[in-house]
Amino acid sequence: MRLLRAHLLSALYEVMSGWSGVRQMQNDLSVLVTGGAGYVGSHCCKRLAAAGYRPVVFDDLSTGHREFVRWGDLIEGDIRDEGALLAAMRAVQPCAVMHFAARALVSESVANPGLYWSVNLAGVLCLLNAMREAGIDKLVFSSTCAIYGTVEGNPISEDHAKLPINPYGATKWAAEQVMDQFSRLHGLRSMRLRYFNASGASGDGDIGEDHDPETHLIPRVLDAALGRADAVDILGRDYPTPDGTALRDYIHVADLAEAHLAALRWLIDGGATDAVNLGTGTGTSVLDIVEAAGRV
Repeated sequence: MRLLRAHLLSALYEVMSGWSGVRQMQNDLSVLVTGGAGYVGSHCCKRLAAAGYRPVVFDDLSTGHREFVRWGDLIEGDIRDEGALLAAMRAVQPCAVMHFAARALVSESVANPGLYWSVNLAGVLCLLNAMREAGIDKLVFSSTCAIYGTVEGNPISEDHAKLPINPYGATKWAAEQVMDQFSRLHGLRSMRLRYFNASGASGDGDIGEDHDPETHLIPRVLDAALGRADAVDILGRDYPTPDGTALRDYIHVADLAEAHLAALRWLIDGGATDAVNLGTGTGTSVLDIVEAAGRV
């Protein structure tokens, strides 16, 4: 965690100081971004392009949006199609892969676990096999705090027991374990980034959250405030929190994108396989979100 923070601070310094040497060195470096038409993936593509990389999106557009692919080319394909992945890698010749393509609804994973094992684990196996065949040895992986399951005490460290309580978390943890094996046996290094609650949108207003159905709290509250929804249900007022509502760690999607860039640079500079949590360390309750939306 300390190493990635140091790398992130270095990247931020380069951006703020306008140091041109990094941009020149990174020109024409392609990154294959699976799921790059989605929420977090598209923000990462925008940040990659600003840093001098060429993001190329591989996405089947089942949940992503064609209009979110604005900073590079789009290759349409299914993450479970190893042949299509390999063809894309040979055409693009990326220096690394960022993998966002996944199913990510907890309730859907409980209702249809087979789909989640197929996309989130079998898809990762196809990706890793194609990367090995194409000679690509650097992977930044979009993981989740759901791998930890029910946790007592905070903060949650990266070495906390992994006891996922739903198929979504279980498939992501299984994918991480496969990556460990490919790292040890094949030298395919990976940085796994375990998000807490992604939130927010691009400061330019060009991309943001656009899910169907929308299950995230913040856009649901804003929809109610804008009159696009009748109300927001607050599920529980008896949590052991200051106001009795659920408490979560919300991290801005732009900060997630910055962390993915830092992880990519870490791997390019020869950094070892690792996994880190991405959060703010500060909890925000459901009522906090509702009150903040009211003030806005």
